Amino acid sequence: MTGNRVRAYIGLGANLGEGRENLLAAWRQLAAEPGITTLRLSRPWRSEPLVSDHRAPHLAAPCDRLRWFTNSVGELETDLGAEQLLAVLLRIETGLGRDRRRQGFDRPIDLDLLLYGEAIINLPHLVVPHPEMLGRRFVLEPLSELAPDLVPPGGRQTVAAVAAALAAAGGQRLTPGQWD
Repeated sequence: MTGNRVRAYIGLGANLGEGRENLLAAWRQLAAEPGITTLRLSRPWRSEPLVSDHRAPHLAAPCDRLRWFTNSVGELETDLGAEQLLAVLLRIETGLGRDRRRQGFDRPIDLDLLLYGEAIINLPHLVVPHPEMLGRRFVLEPLSELAPDLVPPGGRQTVAAVAAALAAAGGQRLTPGQWD
């Protein structure tokens, strides 16, 4: 543990099983973890799946042959280090049925560490801010609900401004929902 509380944002997504229930189950498990205080969870969003080449995420394109995702973003505080938090996320994913060794786009749960305070981290197994975050409406729209004026470390615009620009550009279909 680092001893200092850090505000972090987690992307949650699922397109297998009951997406909303999978997201809520992951959020409850995060809340039960020592060293983590969950603060807020955005409303769920239904998003069209995108296929992208990780080497060129800006070229992501909608894909009709895959199931739509349910996405949300959660805000939490933690005294865990970024790598420790990532280990918790991966453990929760595995416990909820995610097998990262299996290639493909369908998954019961996906937990991404989007932001970890003001940190910029560039490790082989962890990059923060999440490298594809600013090109993903399904991340930016729910993140904008929680922190519209947030400027990610190394960024120049608020998440709300980037989300609005992506929405205006068209592309991925996205619809907001409710938890109840």
